[in-house]
Amino acid sequence: MKVILRSDLDGLGKRGDIVEVADGHARNYLLPKGHAITATEGAVDQAGRMRKARDQRDSSAREAATTIASTLVPKVILVSAKAGPEGKLFGSITSADVAGAVLEQTDIELDRRQIEVDVIKTVGQHTVTASLHSDVSFPITIDVVAAD
Repeated sequence: MKVILRSDLDGLGKRGDIVEVADGHARNYLLPKGHAITATEGAVDQAGRMRKARDQRDSSAREAATTIASTLVPKVILVSAKAGPEGKLFGSITSADVAGAVLEQTDIELDRRQIEVDVIKTVGQHTVTASLHSDVSFPITIDVVAAD
């Protein structure tokens, strides 16, 4: 059965895509949950408009992510944490810590789920990765300093 997706679904497609799915999957899951509509002639026109709107939103989101990336890449973000005398932290730096430090120092709000942090347990410079868009991933340099 041909259906038009009304929301992004992993493994199936994005909003506005026309996809072929099993009849049972469409009748029992996609249509009742509102994730899809049956692909009729009028609905196909609507799908074209949904794809166009999605592409415009995607383009503006990519531009915003690129602007944020160009601002953050040259900066070094300071993160303070309690540490022992040898420079070993009494915990670790999390993505929430990095997001808070970025907001505090640059007024750019990042979601902690967009930041990928490897285990950071020492004082010094480290690099974390931020993925703001599927096409825009960039490194953020953080400098972990011992708090008083």
